[in-house]
Amino acid sequence: MVHVIVHHKVKDYAQWKEVFDEYAKVRKESGSKGGRIFRDEQKPDNVAILFEWEDMAKARTFFESKFIKSALERAEVIGAPEIFFEVEKVKE
Repeated sequence: MVHVIVHHKVKDYAQWKEVFDEYAKVRKESGSKGGRIFRDEQKPDNVAILFEWEDMAKARTFFESKFIKSALERAEVIGAPEIFFEVEKVKE
């Protein structure tokens, strides 16, 4: 299991969330195991998602796919998203 963090700004959270939810099945079929959405209380257009993915290859394939670009446009994401792929686990 690997983790991916996606951070971006959105024009309208409700519209973004609607489009995001439409792609749940596609994410699952691409290896997503779900995740969590975070928002900045002071800047509600600032969104981050922590995803769990089956493996790194499937995660990279998903985030590099062509349909992501159209989904981001439909969701009115402002600018390019920042995508962080898990590099290593922190030891306690």
